[in-house]
Amino acid sequence: MATYCLTVARLQLALGQGARRMHVSAAFSAKAKVSMSRFETTSYVNYEKLQSNIDIVRKRLNRPLTLSEKIVYGHLDDPHNQDIDRGRTYLRLRPDRVAMQDATAQMAMLQFISSGLPRVAVPSTIHCDHLIEAATGGPEDLAKAKDVNLEVYNFLASAGAKYGVGFWKPGSGIIHQIILENYAYPGVLLIGTDSHTPNGGGLGSICIGVGGADAVDVMAGIPWELKCPNVIGVKLTGSLSGWTSPKDVILKVAGILTVKGGTGAIVEYHGPGVDSISCTGMATICNMGAEIGATTSVFPYNHRMKTYLEKTGRGDIAALSDEFSHLLVPDEGCVYDQVIELNLDELKPHINGPFTPDLCHPVSEIGAVAKKNDWPLEVKVGLIGSCTNSSYEDMGRAASLAKQALDKGLKCKAQFTVTPGSEQIRATIERDGYNIHAVSMHDLCAFVLRCRRDVKKGEKNTIVTSFNRNFTARNDANPATHAFVTSPEIVVAMAIAGTLDFDPETDYLTSASGEKFMLEPPCGDELPARDFDPGQDTYQQPPPDGSSLKVDVNPQSNRLQLLEPFDRWNGGDLEDLQVLIKVKGKCTTDHISAAGPWLKFRGHLDNISNNMLIGAVNIDNDGINSIKNQLTGELGGVPDVARHYKANGLSWVVVGDDNYGEGSSREHAALEPRHLGGLAIIVKSFARIHGTHTTSCNREGLRVRCIVLKRPLTMDLHRCKHRDGSTDSLELNHTFNETQIEWFQAGSALNRMKAMQ
Repeated sequence: MATYCLTVARLQLALGQGARRMHVSAAFSAKAKVSMSRFETTSYVNYEKLQSNIDIVRKRLNRPLTLSEKIVYGHLDDPHNQDIDRGRTYLRLRPDRVAMQDATAQMAMLQFISSGLPRVAVPSTIHCDHLIEAATGGPEDLAKAKDVNLEVYNFLASAGAKYGVGFWKPGSGIIHQIILENYAYPGVLLIGTDSHTPNGGGLGSICIGVGGADAVDVMAGIPWELKCPNVIGVKLTGSLSGWTSPKDVILKVAGILTVKGGTGAIVEYHGPGVDSISCTGMATICNMGAEIGATTSVFPYNHRMKTYLEKTGRGDIAALSDEFSHLLVPDEGCVYDQVIELNLDELKPHINGPFTPDLCHPVSEIGAVAKKNDWPLEVKVGLIGSCTNSSYEDMGRAASLAKQALDKGLKCKAQFTVTPGSEQIRATIERDGYNIHAVSMHDLCAFVLRCRRDVKKGEKNTIVTSFNRNFTARNDANPATHAFVTSPEIVVAMAIAGTLDFDPETDYLTSASGEKFMLEPPCGDELPARDFDPGQDTYQQPPPDGSSLKVDVNPQSNRLQLLEPFDRWNGGDLEDLQVLIKVKGKCTTDHISAAGPWLKFRGHLDNISNNMLIGAVNIDNDGINSIKNQLTGELGGVPDVARHYKANGLSWVVVGDDNYGEGSSREHAALEPRHLGGLAIIVKSFARIHGTHTTSCNREGLRVRCIVLKRPLTMDLHRCKHRDGSTDSLELNHTFNETQIEWFQAGSALNRMKAMQ
């Protein structure tokens, strides 16, 4: 009999006892003043404080420390008394910074407003990137986004101004590229409301993707909790060269560890091969580490990071990092929980997919594998960009291949789009004359896959992207689209050739004149020879005092809705709960709370709850968004049945499989079940981020007795009677600590915080 895990779901949030007004950078308090960004007031960086905490912990543990342990333990709230045991204890940490993308920032700011606190306690920023939809071209799409999302942008800008949060306007670029260019630096602990926040690990940072609930903890100035991570070491030897790129490192690692192999761990890269990878290349590797379930990924400080800091106007931080470099690399003799070794001299270009980012294939073999599995060989679309591969170097290497094709009179056989990562990257590559788009058959600068006219929904087809995630229907809402993830270089090569079974290391193309030729390996400058061109100023600095400002939320809005507190626990057992749905197989946050057209409701809990589990497969009938209403006997959509149960006073649970909630840091996937009357999610295992979101007391026509620290819950199955009238009981593991039990008793963490003010 399987033992399921019942894990704490924050849903709303917890802010502890009265917010402490923290120093601008909590763990780095006063070594030297440096400018953290050309857009931000002066912050303080104190590696001496980091050193002090590390020394305390090293003496207590009496062993060498990994790099990730140094940074994480260096930010402990109480390094003298914190219980530290990898994979077991919960750490109370003081992160330095919070970053939020616009889709998740709506709920985070609504929660912060509900807390009653006057101003954020740590530097925080909002980045407007997720609500911009590509349709016809950059300027047109941006103008449309500003019009369609005006209400949301005004809310975020005004809330940021009132509560001390910096606001990056639409058109600034992708949040993770902005963080790398401005806010990440060696040794910083940053949390962001997006699962690919680990991108900052390419600059020696511990950057962790969380939901809005965790962000508000930090913005409120209370310790943030993280289960003490295990540490997976990836030792790199040799050097990258030719067609092999940094993306191939993480594609290979994903194949080794699978989508859940990194759960509960930080992946720490080390070894002599690190120095052959650019800073933005290291960021690419860390970014896609989210696809293996890792807490985050990180690289040790080296000269590539120093150069990047200097090029992005942070030479003073580079100088401090040099001075304290011993803190920013692993101790000699440190021990990892698992070690993977990769020889970069032997690593070949890879392509992963379809439908999952851990199905790993060498590019040289993908054609044969596709034929064997009846995957479409024709490449319909090639996409370059996303938060994973949109740096100056990525654009340059892609442009070098595009130029070769143009010189031979070729255009892409596949539709093709390129997206620079930030306004700074866009302005710089434009200044430097990169001409990637010209190779596109239709000279498109953007293409919306979900509005595709080249294939019908349900028609099998293949696309290749340099993105990080390729779940079913994610790119275009077509479950028959076979999406593969690979490097920008391979995307360009396959888009030019128009076929999946093209290996640029061995295969020939035919020029417009009939000449056979091979593409030369890509080349591109790591960083611009001149300084970056910042482009347009798209940053709004919050005023020193925003207390007199007002944040309006129209009660009639269908995009924004102020939050109502959840009910407190009544002190009794949870009984007679109905199973709403038993989910079959993989269930990502895309299945639980779809994005796409639902993005516009991210600030309106009731409206977005209409997408709850509409993509999940019901094990009873293999149907999608089709479950039996046990009160009426009729089939209905999942959210419709949930609302009917709630209206009739019947609480319910969801039952799922392994790694439930894999994917984006989408706390709506946890908020929606609670809002519609759900009391528990019962699964074999949770993906890390979703596990911290999901609610803590739900079940299934059963009875869950009171939560006791470090003891499993009992679930009685009343509808599964044996011939003798007896019923079965199951034990459910949970991860609640004392504080989280208090949140459950209060009805939510936010309720608990308010009660303690």
